[in-house]
Amino acid sequence: MRLEVQVETGAGELRSLQGWLRADPEMRRSVTVDVHCGVPAPGEMGTALDVLELVTGNGWSAASFVLALVAWRQSRPQRPRVEIRRGGTVVVLTDCSEEEIERAVRSLETPPTGDEGGNQ
Repeated sequence: MRLEVQVETGAGELRSLQGWLRADPEMRRSVTVDVHCGVPAPGEMGTALDVLELVTGNGWSAASFVLALVAWRQSRPQRPRVEIRRGGTVVVLTDCSEEEIERAVRSLETPPTGDEGGNQ
């Protein structure tokens, strides 16, 4: 499965999150993590979004991943908004309440729908 994570504060925070996930033994075993810096397409104004791309393996756990994101977010001085994309599914972590965490885990555990194509 392929996931993209965007953090509202940009590439520096994505690199911090990348290091956090790579330091987590469970994530290190089941996820490949890379930062991709966006470049605006020809004719677009501004900058493209930077994303953290994750490719998951067989031992991947949505719950462990979301809890690792929550722990990283809570370690940040300004606790940025985190957006996770999996095909057509978008999950946003803003306050990391119990309900928000449960909703994120359920969304990421749900099998992909036909409109998500081969992005998983």
